[in-house]
Amino acid sequence: MNVLGIIASAVAALFITVVLAKGVRRTALRSGIGREPGARPSRAGVVRRLGGATVVIGVGTAAAGGSGLGAAGDGGRAVTGLLAGAGIVAALGLVHDVRPLGVPLRVAVQTAAATLAVCLAGLSPVAGVLAVIWIVLVTQAFALLDTSDGALATVGAVTAAGLLACAAVDGRSGLALLPAALLAGLIGFLLHNWHPARIRPGASASLFTGFVLASSGALIHAAAPPERAAWAALPVLATVALADTALVLASRRRASRPLLQGGGDHITHRLRRIRVTVPGTAVVLGLWAGAAVVAGTLVYAGVLHPALALVPPAGSALAVLALLRIPAYVAPPRTATRRPAPGTPAPTAPAAAEPARIPAGRPTVPPPPTGRPTVGLTADRS
Repeated sequence: MNVLGIIASAVAALFITVVLAKGVRRTALRSGIGREPGARPSRAGVVRRLGGATVVIGVGTAAAGGSGLGAAGDGGRAVTGLLAGAGIVAALGLVHDVRPLGVPLRVAVQTAAATLAVCLAGLSPVAGVLAVIWIVLVTQAFALLDTSDGALATVGAVTAAGLLACAAVDGRSGLALLPAALLAGLIGFLLHNWHPARIRPGASASLFTGFVLASSGALIHAAAPPERAAWAALPVLATVALADTALVLASRRRASRPLLQGGGDHITHRLRRIRVTVPGTAVVLGLWAGAAVVAGTLVYAGVLHPALALVPPAGSALAVLALLRIPAYVAPPRTATRRPAPGTPAPTAPAAAEPARIPAGRPTVPPPPTGRPTVGLTADRS
């Protein structure tokens, strides 16, 4: 395993991402490109449309350079296919940030990119089909995590660390290169994305992150030795992203809302409703992902029995059931109307007041003379 090459690629990804994120933010501030609509001047540095490109360029450049220098070892073809597919979904996300695309088109492009990565990796037809389904599912699940400052970058970095550990157990530098570069790139991006975020990933970086993680997991699973319980260990690493997707789908189905319509019903939104701070939300998600990653990595390494890989999904299912009890949709206020008690006649409209009658023979009081103030009236101050 070319450890020095992988470390060099990770350092390059960290440096490129940090520098690009700072440069993109300054450019957006000066030109107004990518600024969120309605952003206050104090929050004008929050860039969405161009923020994801920094992760894509930083990680992609570092991984491609490391592969060219031999850090990928004998897995250079698989790394090339994975980078090509990740570049396709990143371009898709960038277009979606500028002009939203329909779900069928996005799923079709992701499927094509996953097929390209799987074909260049040399998987069998059956394993390839299963890998494509897994890649599309996890990619879309990670894309839904971009709902709070630092949430996507934190969960993505923790998951990448788990994949890096699994690849290192088998000594496969080709499969460890991309998780290492992604881990470093997300850490560099998190320096600008931590609350209050000065730059945000958008669909470009979220789709890119999900695709790289899902594809790396599928390739590690396909190349794992027979004694590894990869079938039980690797899916656990995506527990948080899949739990968030399950929570959203279950919540919208219970509320009879469209499944593909956005809303404040994700894990981050519900944690905020119970007064968890934005940084605290990212920490909670990171610890949740970390517990799943540790369990999955230990099962993959053979330290724990494969049955223990069911503990994180079971705990996540209980967490989803608990989060479902937190209201996510605010109903419109209803106007309170009081109904009359049975047998009570309906109130009638008040009759118009009749003018006071002046008894005959009594003189009328003339109005005050003009120019004198009238007692009891307030002068008009307008």
